[in-house]
Amino acid sequence: MKKIGFLILLIIIVVPAYAQQTEETLFSGQIDHGGFGGPVFKLTSISGETALLAGGRGGWILKLSPDKSLVIGGGGYGLVTDVKATNVFRNNQQLYLSLGYGGLEFEYIYRPLKLVHVGAQALIGGGGVSYRYKNNDNTFDTDSFFAFEPGVNAIVNVAKIFRISGGLSYRFISGSNLIGATDSDLSGWSGVLTLKFGKF
Repeated sequence: MKKIGFLILLIIIVVPAYAQQTEETLFSGQIDHGGFGGPVFKLTSISGETALLAGGRGGWILKLSPDKSLVIGGGGYGLVTDVKATNVFRNNQQLYLSLGYGGLEFEYIYRPLKLVHVGAQALIGGGGVSYRYKNNDNTFDTDSFFAFEPGVNAIVNVAKIFRISGGLSYRFISGSNLIGATDSDLSGWSGVLTLKFGKF
């Protein structure tokens, strides 16, 4: 009877200890957290014209180690300059484009404690494009599209709660069929400036 009791006690102690030693997880150790939000400006080309996109992004920061962080968040951007819909007229008036897109954003940041460090990010989402008259916000003939935008950034730690990020991204657009706003018209490189405010 004593041997059976001893064996049960041994199982109760050894099995949980072994399970703890062999447990595997995607992230190990204590993970610190943070978050940020802020405005974003993108200088780009749309339909062959220089254009400015403005919007914002924010994210949840998972500090995996002193040398790497992962950001999970989202962003949205819209066209703020006048861009002509190439060779598209209505009532003898030139039509212009209205454009907006957004989605989930993921960013990997390397050595975030350094004054200047780097990050790689990607947006996966969608948006819409439509026509409008100049100086008129009423839109028509809207078409939707899929958007994928990877990019790389250099990030400067300005203050404990403030970062400036500058980099390049490429906007892949798929599914837009408007005249003067095809996939190739809307896709292109962007120079990106981001102001980040939060807990880093």
